[in-house]
Amino acid sequence: MQLTVREAAHYLHVSEATVRQWIRQRGLPAHRVDERLHLNAIEVWEWATEHGVPASRHLLQEARKGREDVPPLAEQMRTGGIHHDVPGDDRSAVLREIVSRLPLPPDADRGFLVTVLEAREAMGSTGVGDGIAIPHVRNPILLHTTAPFVTLCLLRHAVDFDAVDGQKVHALFTVVSPNVPAHLRVLAQLGFLLRDQELRDLLRRRAAAEEILSRVESLAGRVTASFPPLERA
Repeated sequence: MQLTVREAAHYLHVSEATVRQWIRQRGLPAHRVDERLHLNAIEVWEWATEHGVPASRHLLQEARKGREDVPPLAEQMRTGGIHHDVPGDDRSAVLREIVSRLPLPPDADRGFLVTVLEAREAMGSTGVGDGIAIPHVRNPILLHTTAPFVTLCLLRHAVDFDAVDGQKVHALFTVVSPNVPAHLRVLAQLGFLLRDQELRDLLRRRAAAEEILSRVESLAGRVTASFPPLERA
């Protein structure tokens, strides 16, 4: 459940100015989306509890409402798309090509997103090994979407990403989420999924989209068993 600064101030019984001050000085988690600050109800409740700040019980109710389970990974990948033969001779070029293919809202600043992805790679590679990378920024990519999605790009030529195992990258997964809990949950599920050798083989040979999705769907039971649906209030 995403909150505006005004909504967070209401639940915390303070002014909007105080909320903004807490964001700057006391580490109240906030995320900038389309030039506006948004807060996640779960994070606000946890922060308030940790810092002894009185909060309305209605905030906890909103936080619980927001703990919806994420769609199956195959569904997220169908939404985000699987793209073959993506060009690019280096990391920067590949990241630009990936961002150009993301199904983002019309007002999304793609140029800014490319910049922050490049900055993240400069801090440390997102290559996870075996020719796979999961490009992401320090703060999750949060946009006005109704559900998270995953975009898979299979490169025309493998590119050096300074991956942990030294292998060049040929498959990149990018996650876009409506909130932080969903983002973390998708990343955890994706990390579990990528342990599967058969799936990694399909990625290596740039298999057809339906082959990849079929394998992901066949692994759905294992993913659900490892990450059961969240309890709802």
